[in-house]
Amino acid sequence: MRKVSQIMAEKKNLMTYEGLKKLEDELQDLKVNRRKEVAQKIKEAREQGDLSENAEYDAAKDEQRDIEARIEEIEKILKNAEVADDEFGAGVINLGSTVTVYDCEFDEELVFKLVGSTEAKSLENKISNEAPLGKALIGKVAGDEVEVETPSGIMKYKVINVTRE
Repeated sequence: MRKVSQIMAEKKNLMTYEGLKKLEDELQDLKVNRRKEVAQKIKEAREQGDLSENAEYDAAKDEQRDIEARIEEIEKILKNAEVADDEFGAGVINLGSTVTVYDCEFDEELVFKLVGSTEAKSLENKISNEAPLGKALIGKVAGDEVEVETPSGIMKYKVINVTRE
């Protein structure tokens, strides 16, 4: 029987090309620029003498730890990253699609981009392919209707438009 950690390590991180590029750029910045900046802060704080009561030194070491943790996190994501190709073709919802749906219950149109779980940001209208609505929409086209089970009941949506960038 496999351990949970092995199963988690094997899970692919589906992403858009845009999301992959953004993570690669962040990783590059952290490794090339931010590491040097924090190393310089640590060096300057050390030169001030007694490290036991040196707030600048403690803050710089905390920042260094945060940078290294983020580098490790991004490297894990990228190790299992897989850019979703447009296997369905034009007009069919997949990762990277910008989708306009009609929310039947609230009588309103919603526009969002379908992205991988590591890229999801609801405040930027980016929903995950693993979210209930995202899962329901994969493979659908304009005119299709979907039902999504939520904690507050079943929600109905109609796909109005699908575009790819």
